Amino acid sequence: MPTPDGWDERAVPGGGAAGNEGAVPSEEVPGAGGGGVALGGEIPFRPLSISEMLDGAVACVRLYPRAVLGPSVAITTVIQVAGSLAAFFFVGRTARDEVSPGWVVRSIGTQFTLGIFGLVLSAFGIVLLAGLLGPVLGRGLFGMPVTLRGAWRDLRPRLGRLVAVGAAVTLVPLLGMALPVLPFALFVAVDAHPALGVLAALAGFPLGAALMVWLYVLLVLAAPAVVMERESVGGALRRAWTLSKGRWWRTFGTLLLAILVTVFMGFFALRIPFLLVELLFFGGGGAGESQALLAMAVDTVGRIVSWSVVLPFDAGVIALLYFDRRMRREGLDLELRTRAHERRRANGRAPAEGASHDGGGVEDEGFFEHWRPDLAEHAATPYGLQRYGSGALS
Repeated sequence: MPTPDGWDERAVPGGGAAGNEGAVPSEEVPGAGGGGVALGGEIPFRPLSISEMLDGAVACVRLYPRAVLGPSVAITTVIQVAGSLAAFFFVGRTARDEVSPGWVVRSIGTQFTLGIFGLVLSAFGIVLLAGLLGPVLGRGLFGMPVTLRGAWRDLRPRLGRLVAVGAAVTLVPLLGMALPVLPFALFVAVDAHPALGVLAALAGFPLGAALMVWLYVLLVLAAPAVVMERESVGGALRRAWTLSKGRWWRTFGTLLLAILVTVFMGFFALRIPFLLVELLFFGGGGAGESQALLAMAVDTVGRIVSWSVVLPFDAGVIALLYFDRRMRREGLDLELRTRAHERRRANGRAPAEGASHDGGGVEDEGFFEHWRPDLAEHAATPYGLQRYGSGALS
């Protein structure tokens, strides 16, 4: 296995990347069995508990604000501006002169459709950002430099595949939800007996929601996998399915906690100042088009600010779930520590010819080689079974 550019004996699990500008030195984790490594002392290089993943997602934003918040602001701006324009086009014009209970009832379908549109765009943005944060957290775990330019260089060769994976992770669960609801839609379309529609709705909507959540949890780890393992789209989706299989409930619980934190921070804490401005200056109703546009602009800016902060939290949790599953299922932490000890024993070996020590980039495929799984090797030597017991492979 080649040594990645910028990764010397000090920049591997078990050592610290001293002397690299922008790098976060790794630290020994007390009680980690002699040599656990932490990202800035906060993300242990070992299987993570749920609380450690939530804390680690916050630490990622704090330690690498430029590499994380820059892409987050760009993605969030596109999502929120698109949502605001769609809302103004379909709802704003009709609501400007009439905001009444009757209008609210008549526009329920449109508002529901716009809500689904916003959720789909947000889910797509989270998946894209999770793919970008994979190399950021991966390099940080090894004490390597993490910059916005470096993150873009790592992502750029796989950007098209990441977009395709994001579309699949977003749309396949929606398709799973639509199939059980299809009989209800058909009964409504042909004006069937109301009882049939009620029965189809009672059975179809809960089943569709459950199927949607099940598929999303199984597939969401494909975003970091397609970037970190340099997989194809199909290969990344298969890897996500393999890594999530047997640990669905734990993955679901972690993502649910992350979403609850996101909803609280995004919809309440960070948006309150902007909602107060809207209430004070545009809360009288009956406004003209210019005031409606100003109100929409204030609301959009508020959503951009809040979601730019909370979106990386969800994305970071997904990336850390990927690392956790690699360590629990395939013993990735043991494998990389073994390589580090082997390099220390080969103490005077010269670095590979042509290797640079600037933190890598597109040509730094050596870094990504360490994340590609050797499935035959893992099948022959179950690393997780040696350290964590048979439950680690589930």
